[in-house]
Order: sequence, then structure tokens, then C-alpha cells
Amino acid sequence: MGGERVQEAVAGSVAALGAAVDRDWEAVPAQGLEWNCRDTAVHVAVALLRYAGQLAGRAADERIPFAFGLEEGTGNDSVLRVIETTGALLTAAIRTTPREVRAFHPFPFRSANPEGFAAMGVAEVLLHTHDIAAGLGLAYEPDPELCDFALTRIFPHVRPGPDPWRTLLWATGRGDLPGRAPVTQWLWSNNMVIPTERLTLEGLTPAAANDLATVGDGGFEWIEGGPLEGTRIGAGLVFKQYEDGVHRPEWGTYVLVRREDGRALGAMGFHSVPDEAGRVEIGYDLVEAARGHGYATEALRALSAWALGRDEVRTVVANVERDNAPSRGVLARAGFEAVAQDVDQITYELREPGA
Repeated sequence: MGGERVQEAVAGSVAALGAAVDRDWEAVPAQGLEWNCRDTAVHVAVALLRYAGQLAGRAADERIPFAFGLEEGTGNDSVLRVIETTGALLTAAIRTTPREVRAFHPFPFRSANPEGFAAMGVAEVLLHTHDIAAGLGLAYEPDPELCDFALTRIFPHVRPGPDPWRTLLWATGRGDLPGRAPVTQWLWSNNMVIPTERLTLEGLTPAAANDLATVGDGGFEWIEGGPLEGTRIGAGLVFKQYEDGVHRPEWGTYVLVRREDGRALGAMGFHSVPDEAGRVEIGYDLVEAARGHGYATEALRALSAWALGRDEVRTVVANVERDNAPSRGVLARAGFEAVAQDVDQITYELREPGA
């Protein structure tokens, strides 16, 4: 779930910055920041430790309020040792935290899973090593796979470019990309989850979608028979939207995960963002072994309610084959009404209250 990526990022940072440990880091500003190079390096260590603490403490609702400081007289070489240590702590927390556990982080949906914390840790290390190295006049360029790891997990709204490092720098206001406007404000985006009584609807990241669209499991443990072909097709559409730069993660695909055992049962999601009329289309599938227990109805009610709670949505639409009686039953139980039909399918709608 990314622990090894944190280690790789930290190792590359320490190797690059180790060439200048004899310099006065306090006297040199980090490029583009209000901090000096020393304070920026300490910030990296603090971020890694805080992420480890959030995961280890299973802090679901708020940040754990602990402070961090260095002993007086700590040299730059020892600061790098602290970064190595806090990186190792985050790696250990990632490796020992179950995949389904989420801990508090404010951006943008107030939680992240272990892979999300790994991606944030990698981003902190890569970006601030760049800031320090640029301030000190050092060469630094991380492995493109590390940049892609962060981009495909916490920058799902950013269209990938041919150079992942340049794309990450552009996405965080640190560089230019041909044909793209400069970025002046930015936040990364962990995947959204929607809880129900028995399920958690987990939004697919571009990384998970790409894996699931081929022969992988997307990082989920599936019940027997899953994932279905419809889920793989939906995941492929998510990744294509990401490649085209039009993916909006909350309007993507969600994997239905059973809370009692953490196993995936199916998928449900939107075909695209809402249109100008406030209509958004939804689709779903469920592994056969999970059918008949009300899971699809429960998920559909939750996801539809979430959508109708957004200002830009007035109607949720679903199209189903005429001979698919089970799916039609799910829609009816979730409150949808049939509004149109042709020889192949029936169109159902669920409108916002009072519409």
C-alpha cells in the first residue's frame, strides 16, 4: 500500500541533500517558500511523523495534537537522519494498518486510507526536497514512478503529462507546462468514501481504476466471482477520463466494500459529471454471490442521496435492460420511477424532493 514508495522517496531525498550538510541551511530560503531550508527539512520530518501518528492512532475525527522538535545543536546531517527515521515510522504504520482503515486528513473529504497517507508522504518528501535543493543550488530529480505514484492517488483531477515530475511540479505551483495555465492555488485530493449501515462505498483512484480495468483487483479483496466485467469496464472509463483531464473523483466509480469483513462485492458509480440540466446517470453491478441481500439497494439509496444533496444535481437517472428484473427491483426499492422505455431498456429517474 505504498510503504516502499515512502522509503524510496526518503532515500532519494537524503542522498540529494546530503551533499550540502556542511552549508548553513538556516541562512538560505527554500525556493518558493517563506521557510528557510532548515525549517523546510524539519517540516518534512514533522509531516511524516504526523501521518504515521494518524494511522497508528486510528485518529478518525481529528488530528492527534502532539508536538515535535529537535534537540538543540542538531546538525543538518542529523536532520536527515530524523527524516529517515520518521519515514521509517510512516512506512511501518502503512504496512501494519489494514487497507480499509481511514484516518483524519482535512483535504478534501476529511479522511485518507494507508495508501493515501503513503502518497501524501511521498509528495511531501519530493516537493520539499525540490524546494530545499533549488535553494541550495543542488540537482534533484526523483524517479518518475514515485511522481506517478503520488499523481494517480492524490491528484486525480490533474491530467497526466509525458513527464510525471514536471506534471507534479506544475500541479503544485512549482513550474510550467506547455499549453497549461500556471497553478496558483492547489490541494491534493484523497478518495471519497460514503458509509452505509453495512457497506463502505470507496471511490476509485486513477491508480486503482487502471489496475482494475485490466487484470488486477484494484487493491481490494473480492468475494468469489468478482470483480465483474461491468466493474472493469467502469474502471476503464474512470482511467480514460483521468487521462483526458476531465475526471472529477466524486463523480466517478465506487467499489462496494462490506464492512463486516472488508471484502468487495461490486461497484456503483456515475457515467460523468452532472449535465447543465442537473441530470446525472448512475450504473452498478454486484457479484452474484452477494445478490439477494439488499446490498445494491442500500448502496443506491446512499449514493443517490449524496448526489441529490449537491446543488448541481436535480435528477439521478438509471437505464436498465427490459429483461433485467432484479435490477429493476433494486431501482424501485430505492425510490426510482420508470419514466420512459424503448424496445431494449427502461429509463428510471429519482428527483430531488419537491422537484
